[in-house]
Amino acid sequence: MARNSIRLYLNDDLVELADISPDRTLLDFLRLERMLRGTKEGCAEGDCGACTVLVGRLDGDGLVYEAVNACIRFVGSLDGTHVVTVEHLAGKDGRLHPVQQAMVDFHGSQCGFCTPGFVMSLYGLWLTNPNPSVPEIERALQGNLCRCTGYAPIVRAAQSISTYGQAAEDALNADRAAIRTRLEALRDGQRVEVHGARGLLIVPADEDDLAVALGEHPHATIVAGATDVGLWVTKFMRDISPVVYIGHLMRGISVSEERIVFGAGVSYTQAFEVIARHIPQMGELWDRIGGAQVRNMGTVGGNIANGSPIGDIPPPLIALGASITLRMGNARRVVQLEDFFIAYGKQDRIAGEFVETVTVPLPRSDGRFAVYKVSKRREEDITAVLGAFRVKIGGGMVSEAVIAYGGMAGTPKRARAVEAALIGKPWSMETIDAALPAFEADYQPLTDWRASAEYRMLAAKNLLRRFFIESGGEAARIIRHEVA
Repeated sequence: MARNSIRLYLNDDLVELADISPDRTLLDFLRLERMLRGTKEGCAEGDCGACTVLVGRLDGDGLVYEAVNACIRFVGSLDGTHVVTVEHLAGKDGRLHPVQQAMVDFHGSQCGFCTPGFVMSLYGLWLTNPNPSVPEIERALQGNLCRCTGYAPIVRAAQSISTYGQAAEDALNADRAAIRTRLEALRDGQRVEVHGARGLLIVPADEDDLAVALGEHPHATIVAGATDVGLWVTKFMRDISPVVYIGHLMRGISVSEERIVFGAGVSYTQAFEVIARHIPQMGELWDRIGGAQVRNMGTVGGNIANGSPIGDIPPPLIALGASITLRMGNARRVVQLEDFFIAYGKQDRIAGEFVETVTVPLPRSDGRFAVYKVSKRREEDITAVLGAFRVKIGGGMVSEAVIAYGGMAGTPKRARAVEAALIGKPWSMETIDAALPAFEADYQPLTDWRASAEYRMLAAKNLLRRFFIESGGEAARIIRHEVA
């Protein structure tokens, strides 16, 4: 049996939608159908944050609220959730919410267009962290752009919110048990199938039902966080029907002494704590994947499955020797991540198959590992070049080298010629310099608006130099000598 409607709570109201199209964005639904126009459209690509709302979802025995971009979030992905818009913050007595009052008093708004998005991002932060530090505020606001006010007054407002009210007394915290009960009541264990004006959407009941659904619709568009597919709709006007929404599935993480196994549906935000603890070399990169809204929506499996040559996750995972488990029906197969990417837009995944888990070996204590991202702006920007490096040194010689780059080819790709030029050689700057010409054998990068081919090649070579310098040992002596 399948249920033929999407059910969610919107602010205080239960909403049931039996005719929603698979490509209907939450932003359009709010503004055009519910007349909740505090949520703004700025970029329609998840970049500016003017459309930020909170989405509450059940997480184990708890309830988590996260800031998301309504412009690229599809309504079909929201079954069983609680959507909170800026209108919900208004007090019943007409007073402003503490977040709003702080923004007013500290002059955090000028033209005001982006302000509702800032308010919702700060609201999400304040609910769980009533007294955030400046770095925590800045991290929460990475996905919110303001063109006229400047960020200093907004940061000051964020620091002062708790002087206007207590987060524990806010409705989303004080009534959390009741809200959780209402959301649990929406869980009926059924698949959702809705035939809208623009096609079919499916929300599988569980992973086994997902395998069945893809067997029935092998060419369906699989949508997890929609941070890419959302743009297919808002920018390229593509028909994505039928759509199978999987963002609620495969969200488990297991850690052993040797590896981490991520469910493909684990979000960047969910994975961050594990990554920061067990692979700290990737912590800085993780913080630069989009803004907070994108990290709350985007998934580890999605970043791999879409096969983008500039995806941030694949190069470091390739360098670590990661593998993925692909599932079709009840059959599973394991593929090394470096072998999954065949050519631009082509991966080793057949129709009806999906990424189920991602297995990441932990860096070994006898090796050296690092990852570096180059982009036009530091925060919330797409990669121009990303290099990941893992080497093992024994007796001063390179015994193992795995190097992978994004942005240098039609897929994330290993630098096998460069690796060969390093292995068996002394770990020295002379060896590095001698290996640099091998880059031309590995890559023929393209020129686009992010970077020229010449820049990419030079940056890739310099990242290898940087890795050597920052790895210590002889490199530390060399750099001190050069500076002197």
